[in-house]
Amino acid sequence: MATEKESEIIDGFTIKYHANGKTRWSRGKIVDGEPDGYWEWYRLDGSLKRSGHFRAGEAIGEWTTFDQNGEVYKVTNRGQGSDRAGS
Repeated sequence: MATEKESEIIDGFTIKYHANGKTRWSRGKIVDGEPDGYWEWYRLDGSLKRSGHFRAGEAIGEWTTFDQNGEVYKVTNRGQGSDRAGS
């Protein structure tokens, strides 16, 4: 069973930590219980692993994956998201 990652909110950004409780795992904003806006994920060594944008919990736009040296490894286009009624 997976355990909930430790987290805190700093300047409106939710920051979750790896199991060691020290190294950042992810950083981004939560709006109405869903990830929204720009998010980043990190490796256990602290290097940036992936970044991209959410709109109301849905991945949108370009998502970039980085290698351990910080170089771009892959870019994936997630499109503009679904057409939700009332959005």
